[in-house]
Amino acid sequence: MRHGKKTAKLGGRGHSHRKAMMGNMAASLFEHEIVNTTSARAKALRSTAESLITFAKRGDLHARRQVLRVIANKAVVAKLFDEIGPRFSDRPGGYTRIVKAGPRRGDGAEMCFVELVDRSGVASDSEATPAAVEESKEDDQ
Repeated sequence: MRHGKKTAKLGGRGHSHRKAMMGNMAASLFEHEIVNTTSARAKALRSTAESLITFAKRGDLHARRQVLRVIANKAVVAKLFDEIGPRFSDRPGGYTRIVKAGPRRGDGAEMCFVELVDRSGVASDSEATPAAVEESKEDDQ
């Protein structure tokens, strides 16, 4: 029986495989700031990624070493501590967003996008609304 076991098994993977997969997916999330995956993996990744961002907000050497236990890529860890951590410094949690993308073509698995809440390079919602676009056109005339 699985009493008290809160970790999702994610398709019969062992502990080491699951740990390596979460580290690799977290590294991809921090590198590209968006990842496409299944909903079960997305929910597991959210927990890992948010704890790593919390370490990055601390910013000390011990926090960096704890993140390096999970993510082996030093360039990604540097980006996490130099860019992503300070970006979320005033946010108390909820650094990631899961957006459903529909079923996968091959086996029908529910797919999701996991993204950082304030992704760089993407216009914010207020800038992309049609009313804001019309106002900017009126200002240009």
